[in-house]
Amino acid sequence: MGEEKKQQHFVLVHGACHGAWCWYKVKPLLEASGHRVTALDLAASGIDTTRSITEISTCEQYSEPLIQLIASLPSDEKVVLVGHSFGGFSLAMAMDKFPDKISVSVFVTAFMPDTKHSPSFVVDKLSLTSKINLNFNSMITYKFKRETPPEAWLGSELKPYGSDNSGVSMSFSTEFMKHALYQLSPVEDIELGLLLKRPGSLFIKDLSKVENFSDKGYGSVPRAYIVCKEDKTLTKEIQWWMIDNYPTKLVKEMEDTDHMPMFCKPQLLSDYLSEITEKLA
Repeated sequence: MGEEKKQQHFVLVHGACHGAWCWYKVKPLLEASGHRVTALDLAASGIDTTRSITEISTCEQYSEPLIQLIASLPSDEKVVLVGHSFGGFSLAMAMDKFPDKISVSVFVTAFMPDTKHSPSFVVDKLSLTSKINLNFNSMITYKFKRETPPEAWLGSELKPYGSDNSGVSMSFSTEFMKHALYQLSPVEDIELGLLLKRPGSLFIKDLSKVENFSDKGYGSVPRAYIVCKEDKTLTKEIQWWMIDNYPTKLVKEMEDTDHMPMFCKPQLLSDYLSEITEKLA
């Protein structure tokens, strides 16, 4: 009976420019522990070829597959949400709409908004300013804050889209993926990422305009955070700043782990996810 109670339904949410495929190591590990696992593609991500990112204007549209999945759950079923990187915003949207259907949300080196500021606060504060300069090539250049200098993006492309150029598509360069995202991950997973990556977006302008997440929705769901200490994209200082800004019930740290813990340390990540749910779900 005790073992039955521990079974959870994990819903794994990928980060920008990635897809459900990035959980290929963690999914079977969680399933081997007796859990049910759903890894999904957000809009215009992974193998969802029905749309491209330039057809997605808001983070809510981007998060629609997750919203639909949670909405379709039986009224008596709760899930454990796990969000990586930019997937933290999709988690927050689902939590705000369906707090009663989520037992705990785990942010894995992910953006984690609060309820006191605009949803874009953690992006504006930590990585990019909202000011955009268009040059003659119609490429977008962001004025980066001290924490993320332009050279840190290693040639990744940022391009405007939409009728008013309010959208910004983001394409990771090979150098950025090898040296800033996957620098401690197996070479095979770097190659997999390079083959499967797609343009994404941080929806910065959209997130600066939408209403704050609510205390009774988003704020009512227990949260945990997994810090990846060697992350060069969302550094451990940035991760801890977000935790201090909006404290979680539990924090776990992963040593010698880059921005892609599902590739770098899949067994430890799986163990931490199981441990977190045992304590909080």
